[in-house]
Amino acid sequence: MDGLSYRVILEPDEDDGGFNVIIPAFPTAHTQGEDVDDALNNAREVIELELGYLADKGLPIPPSDTENVRLERVTVVPPAA
Repeated sequence: MDGLSYRVILEPDEDDGGFNVIIPAFPTAHTQGEDVDDALNNAREVIELELGYLADKGLPIPPSDTENVRLERVTVVPPAA
């Protein structure tokens, strides 16, 4: 089996520093990291744990979700109060 690739979103943690990690393919999985490398390593570990759990239970494994993904940013100006 080829490796699976999953999107991860790193959001800065304004209160504690570091990054919170969001993994769209595994919405119940949560992790964080002190820096980008730490956050990505922790994300990889959590995904591997999730995959192991799904395999043990005979549940379907989410397919890679990075094909044709585009990340864009939209800026809006809120209406005046």
